[in-house]
Amino acid sequence: MEAVAFTPAQIHVLNMASHIKTERSLERLQDQLARFLAQQVDQEMEELWESGAWNEQKLEELSHAHSRTPYK
Repeated sequence: MEAVAFTPAQIHVLNMASHIKTERSLERLQDQLARFLAQQVDQEMEELWESGAWNEQKLEELSHAHSRTPYK
């Protein structure tokens, strides 16, 4: 079995989660984490757009891509 090394952020979240006592509190934490991650994605996409690494042409190409794994 391989040992898992947690990052400081993971350890912090685990320590905070140890104080969760109710299902409602867990739901609220999950909601906050989802919002945080969505904001991170939005920020990174904005940076890609501003740098020119992502643009309308790439978005259009992606909308027509057929990325499914072929199965036999």
